[in-house]
Amino acid sequence: MTLTKAKIVDAVHNELGFPKNRSAELIEILLEQIKSTLGEGEDVLISGFGKFCVKDKKERRGRNPATGDDTTLFQHHVITGRGIPSSSLLFVLHAKFAESANQHILAFS
Repeated sequence: MTLTKAKIVDAVHNELGFPKNRSAELIEILLEQIKSTLGEGEDVLISGFGKFCVKDKKERRGRNPATGDDTTLFQHHVITGRGIPSSSLLFVLHAKFAESANQHILAFS
């Protein structure tokens, strides 16, 4: 199941008792702040959750998987999760995965 913005709005509405339109506005402000910070090339650190970084990818050679033709992958930026997530997040993930199967937790790279 995927967590959507609508589900986050519902959670804020249910947990804090804010009206749905106010909950949606709050989430939108939060997401816009994160987007603008990443857009300026700055990192975002959310204590208890993780850190998101903008990483520069240099121009490099690549291959079109459909045709096999060589191509140039131009310089671009990507957003990555960096470092190990917080211990509280890892604990939650471990508990969920351990219940259903013996899977290993993949840390952010």
